[in-house]
Amino acid sequence: MLDNIPAEVLQQLTVDQAWHYEVLPFRFDANGLWVYASLKHEQQEELAFVLGKQVHVEVIDKAKLQQSLARHYRRQDAGREYNPVHESANNGKGPSLDFRKNFSLDALILDAKRQNASDIHLEPYESRCRVRFRIDGVLIERFMIPSSEYPALVNKIKIKANLDIAEKRLPQDGRIFVEEDGSKFDIRVSSLPTLHGEKIVMRLLSGSEARIDIQTLGFEATELERYLEGTSRPNGLVLISGPTGSGKTTTLYATLQLLNSKERNILTIEDPIEYTLEGINQVQLREIIGLDFSSALRTFLRQDPDIIMVGEIRDVNTANMAIRASLTGHLVLSTIHTNSAWGIIARLIDMGLPEYLLADTLNTAAAQRLVRCLCPFCKKEISAGALRFPRQFKPPFLLSSVYEPVGCEQCYFTGYKGRRAIYEVISIDQDLADAIKSVRLDIRKLLNEKNVTPLPVNAFQLLATGETSFQEIYSILMTAQ
Repeated sequence: MLDNIPAEVLQQLTVDQAWHYEVLPFRFDANGLWVYASLKHEQQEELAFVLGKQVHVEVIDKAKLQQSLARHYRRQDAGREYNPVHESANNGKGPSLDFRKNFSLDALILDAKRQNASDIHLEPYESRCRVRFRIDGVLIERFMIPSSEYPALVNKIKIKANLDIAEKRLPQDGRIFVEEDGSKFDIRVSSLPTLHGEKIVMRLLSGSEARIDIQTLGFEATELERYLEGTSRPNGLVLISGPTGSGKTTTLYATLQLLNSKERNILTIEDPIEYTLEGINQVQLREIIGLDFSSALRTFLRQDPDIIMVGEIRDVNTANMAIRASLTGHLVLSTIHTNSAWGIIARLIDMGLPEYLLADTLNTAAAQRLVRCLCPFCKKEISAGALRFPRQFKPPFLLSSVYEPVGCEQCYFTGYKGRRAIYEVISIDQDLADAIKSVRLDIRKLLNEKNVTPLPVNAFQLLATGETSFQEIYSILMTAQ
């Protein structure tokens, strides 16, 4: 009951109001607002005055109330004192930090940033429009917007992103540059025409490379050694695979930061430029004017590069240009969408690349996934006897116990705190190059001989050490071959 409160009810109170008065709204109508509280307190009348509506209180257990408040109203500034007089007296003087008051775009972005959201989704439906944040890879419903207010908010976004506000029939892409409290970051904006209006997705991109360190991404020692060996070669291809949102670009940026030096000329072609790296020449993809991956690569070869990074290999033309660049003495880094590291080879061959060229140019093939980590403050140990692994996955050893998510104030009662990457890294040696030339399909035995640990086994290791839960890695275990 406390977990399924609609967003339009929750947004009747701000985070500060909910925590200051220690109440959780669960219903509202013309007769007022109904809230849960641990006791009938004297501030009920003050809250009614601030909201301008009658407040009805139902008493519930304090522990349950605190748990639900932490889940629904995430606090980033827990020590900041709430001032109801200042809040009610603002009356539009200066920018409001409360998105509900005037549906301010700045307030929405600031709220998402404070919640550590990676994406903001604005979605129109027949009778309502909702706003969801993606936090640690999971979408959370945050606000409801009246249908009458939604078009104005979309236009504000499109104006800031330099999009055509008159064009509502075609998808558009743009960027918003934000400077807040001394920090700069970009927002990638994508609009998509739907049945009831334009759906907007805004991806918040950190503009700083300061936090990217390849040592902390999640590589095991052997995998990191293999990966760095491939990136230290003067030429060849280093390719990373994985689904959208698995952290491939972050791994590439960490690699570039490691390789960046005064002696090297590094060029990148990206869509979008997610991090700004000092000393690296970064180019934004602009397909509308003909600047795509393959044409940029063609120009890069005349720019005397040492290292080239291509955001993604999407088609055969880009793949051919990447092969050509690596054959002419350049190190080329890129990403591609496949389910496994060896699947990179199958995908490129399927695109039409000659096997012998691929065998001669590919240095390293890596696959990665992002996994949510269990909250260390509340995770609970349970028996592993009831676990049912996918049929295709054979556990490398038996487990007596595992950990499961519980939820506490530290993790906003989600049971998880942060994410980490897991990798499968294949370093292409002569044996594997011969396997590529002969288009061998059954390669797992040879990879086992090379001590290549597959993604499902690395995911199982995280389960065994108590870093994540069985539910979190189940989909990865299903990819076992």
